[in-house]
Amino acid sequence: MRLTLSWLREYVDFNVSAQELAERLTMSGLEVESLEYLGKGLEEIVAANIKDIRPHPNAQKLVICDVTDGKSHFKIVCGAKNMRQNDNVALARAGTRLHPSSKYPEGINIKTTTIRGEVSEGMLCSELEIGIGESEEGIMILPESARAGDRLVDVLGLDDYVLELGITPNRPDCLSVLGIAREVAAISGLDVKYPTFEVTEGGEDIYSIATVEVLDPEGCPRYSCRVIKDVKIGPSPDWLRIRLERSGIRSINNVVDITNYVLLELGQPLHAFDYDLLSDNKIIVRSAYNGESIETLDGIERNLDEEDLLICDAEKPIAIAGVMGGTGTQVSESTRNILLESAFFNPYRIRRTSKKTGLRSESSFRFERQVDIDGVVNALDRASYLLMELAGGKICKGRIDAYPNVVKPKELRLSTRRANALLGTTLKSQTIKDILGRLGFQSLGSNGDELKFLIPTFRVDVTREIDLIEELARHYGYDRIPVTRPTVSMKADGLDRVDILVNKVRQSLVTFGFLEAINYSFDDPEFLSLFGSFQWIKILNPISKEGSVMRTYLFSSLLRNIILNLNYQEEEIKMYEFGRTYLQNGSGLPIEINKLAAATTSVRKKTLWGKADYDVYDMKGTLERILEIYTLDDKTRFDKFQKIGFLHPGKSARVLIDNEEVGFIGELHPEIMERLRISERINLFEINLDRIERVSRDITRKFKTLTRYPTVRRDIALVLDEDVDVGEIVEEIRKVESNLIDDITVFDVFKGGTVEKGKKSVAFSVNLRAPDKTLTDEEVNQFQAKALDRVRLVFGAELRKI
Repeated sequence: MRLTLSWLREYVDFNVSAQELAERLTMSGLEVESLEYLGKGLEEIVAANIKDIRPHPNAQKLVICDVTDGKSHFKIVCGAKNMRQNDNVALARAGTRLHPSSKYPEGINIKTTTIRGEVSEGMLCSELEIGIGESEEGIMILPESARAGDRLVDVLGLDDYVLELGITPNRPDCLSVLGIAREVAAISGLDVKYPTFEVTEGGEDIYSIATVEVLDPEGCPRYSCRVIKDVKIGPSPDWLRIRLERSGIRSINNVVDITNYVLLELGQPLHAFDYDLLSDNKIIVRSAYNGESIETLDGIERNLDEEDLLICDAEKPIAIAGVMGGTGTQVSESTRNILLESAFFNPYRIRRTSKKTGLRSESSFRFERQVDIDGVVNALDRASYLLMELAGGKICKGRIDAYPNVVKPKELRLSTRRANALLGTTLKSQTIKDILGRLGFQSLGSNGDELKFLIPTFRVDVTREIDLIEELARHYGYDRIPVTRPTVSMKADGLDRVDILVNKVRQSLVTFGFLEAINYSFDDPEFLSLFGSFQWIKILNPISKEGSVMRTYLFSSLLRNIILNLNYQEEEIKMYEFGRTYLQNGSGLPIEINKLAAATTSVRKKTLWGKADYDVYDMKGTLERILEIYTLDDKTRFDKFQKIGFLHPGKSARVLIDNEEVGFIGELHPEIMERLRISERINLFEINLDRIERVSRDITRKFKTLTRYPTVRRDIALVLDEDVDVGEIVEEIRKVESNLIDDITVFDVFKGGTVEKGKKSVAFSVNLRAPDKTLTDEEVNQFQAKALDRVRLVFGAELRKI
C-alpha cells in the first residue's frame, strides 16, 4: 500500500515528522517498508523567470538566457528552443549538486563555466535531467503561478513523502488511505476527518432504466449500482492524476481514474460499464458454466468453471467478478452513460479465480482479503459525486442495492482482568474503552469486570476476545508493557524411556562408523515399485513426480543417498536413519510406523593388513548390538527361509522376536543392483521400532553377581541335515540345564570330505559354570549327554566321530 503524507493529512491532522509517523505505525503493527521523499535531490533547484533570450554569438544551436531568481540575475547558455521570454523555468545555480538520474547516472555538480566564449552561471533543467520525468524535448516550463525564487519542490508539490506499508493479509481495512488514517488517529489521539460529499440526483429513476438479478447470493452477498449519464470522458485533473501515479496506479481517463481513486481512498473496488453497451440494460450476477469463456481487458480469452463468478448482461458475460472486466462494455472515448458497480464478493471465490487465471489486480487484491460490506454504498456514492464534479455526469434518481441478508456487526465481551493478566498491565476499564473507542470499537456498556463492544464491519479480523486484547497491546504500546521475568521451574524434565534407548542406539551406530541421514518422507512411486507394489498414499500437491507419494520403506531413502555418494566416488558408505513409513488404512487415517534403517556398501577402507569386505554378517552384528540395547538379544531369531523379493535369496533373513516379525536384514538383490547400475554390494536392515519398543517394555533387565567359580568348556561336533538352521540348534541346547550355560559359540561349519552329502558338520564350544560350586566331570558329562539326546531327537543329529 502506497500513499502520500499530504493525502493522509486530509483525513487526520497530525503534526509529527514523516520519520516519527513511520516509526509509530511500525510499532503498532503496520510495518512501513519504505519512506521516500519526493523532492530528494531537488532541494537546491529554484523557480526562475526568463527576462531575455538572445542568440549565442559563436554557436547557432545555442542561446543565452538572462534569468532571475527574484534576488539575483544569472546568464545561462542553453541549447533548448521551447522557452519564451517571461516563462518560469527550473534553475540549478552554480554550486548545485544534481542527484543521479537516467541522464546523469552518477549525478553532476553544476559550475560556472565558459561555453563557446560565453559565461554560463548555471543550468536550466529538463524533467529528464532532474529525474522527475522522461521528457527531454526541452527545459521544464513551470506554471505561471510559480514565483521566482520559490523552491522547485514547493512549486511542483514535491515537498512530500510516499509511505509504502506492508499490510498483513488479516488487515484489509488498512488497504486504503482512510484505513491508515484511522490507525494514525488512534495512535495520535486525534479524530478522523471523513470525506464529505452530497450526491445530487435528477432525471430518470434507476429502476425504470436498469435491473439487477443476483443468481448466486453466496458468491455475491451484496451488489449496488448507479447510472450516471452525460459523462464527458477526458484527462483527469492534475491533483487526481498525481495522487494515483504516486500511489503506483497509471492514469487512464477521468472515469476510470475516479474508480481507482475511491479504491485507494476507501478500500472499495468499483467498476464502470458503458451503460449503452449493456444488453437490455440488465446486470446478472451468476456462476460461470463449465467451459464458459470471456475475453478480458488484457485481450486474453479466459476459460472458466462453475466456481468462478461472472457479471453478465442479458446475453453474455461482461466481467469476471472482482477480478477484471471484459472487452465488450469497457469505458472508452465514445462513452456517454455509465453504470457504476460497487459490490461485495465472496473472498474465497475471488482468490480461487484470481489464482487460476493468473489475474492479479488492485481490486482482486482487496476482494480476496474481504472488503467492508457496509462500505459498499458509501463508496458508490463517493464515486458518483466525483463523476458529477469531474466528468460532468448527471446522477439518475435512486440506486439499486441487492442486499437480501444484511450482515449485523458482531458484539464481543472483554474481561479487564483477563486482558491485564495476558499483557502484564494494570489498565483500568475506562482506559480500555478509550483505546478501543479510538479504533472504532463502540462500547456497549459493562457488567463488573466484563466490557462489551460492537465490532465495526470493516474489522473482519476481530472475531474473538483475544483479538481485542491484541488491539489493546498494539495501541497501548508494546514498549509500555512492563518487562517481567517468567516464573519457571528450575527442574528439567528428564528424557523418557523411548528417547533414552534411541539415543543409546544412535551412539552405538556412530561408534560403528555410521553417519545419520535425514530425508524427506515422500518418494518416487517408480523407484519404490522396485521393492514391491503398494497402495501408496499420494500427495495432493507434490513439488515433483519424484516426491509424489509417501514412502513405504525407510531404506529406500538411504539407498538414494548411497547412489548419490557413489556417483561422487565415495565408496565406503555407512548410513542410518530414524524415521516413519506410511501405509494405507482403508478409509481411515494412514498408518505411520516408526522405524530404524541402516545401509552400507561392501567396501572397507584399505589398510596395511587388507581386511575383507564389509558383508551381511558385519551388518548382522551391528543389528544384534542394537537389539541387545533393548534387552532382546535372547529373544531374537533370524529366519532365512522366508524369501524377501528385493534381497539376495542366500544372504537375507527376516528378524523375529518371540516369533513376531519386526524387520529384515540382507544384501540387496543383484537384479535390483543391476537396474540401479550399482557395482558395489549393498547391505541393509530395517526394523519396526514401535514393535520392538512394545516387546521390550515388558522385559525387566536383571543383574546377577559374578561367580567366583571356574568355567568348564566342552566342544561338541554334530553331523546333521545341511538345511537345519544353526541358530535353532543353539536354542535347543540352551533348553538343557540353561542355568549352567555361560556361553555357546559356533566355531566351525564343514561340508564335504568325510561328511555325507546333504549333511554338514557344526562344531560348538559350550562354556558351563555353576553359581555356587565348581562343576565335576560327572556333572559336565551329564549335561553333554542330555544336550546330545535333545538335538538327536529334534534334528536327527549325531555326534561326529572323525
